[in-house]
Amino acid sequence: MASEETLKSKRIRVRIPKDYHQEPVISHLVSDYGLTVNITAAILGANAVGDGWFDLELTGTDINIQDGLNYLQDLQLEVWDDSQTGAW
Repeated sequence: MASEETLKSKRIRVRIPKDYHQEPVISHLVSDYGLTVNITAAILGANAVGDGWFDLELTGTDINIQDGLNYLQDLQLEVWDDSQTGAW
């Protein structure tokens, strides 16, 4: 098996602004980028008012993970990975 096909995991924290609450952002990571997404923590305002914060573990190939991160960047979402912040 080629190394680019080896499954890897990456932990990120992403802020989902209230403007995106009706958008299936996490679902797109699964369906469009072939990632397995585990939500390890989440903070949402009461009645989904305000921004949401999600700690996610993304599992997939290096290419799929990078494509998924590019998608989040294209949406201009704030994303931190565990190499930037350490364990949270």
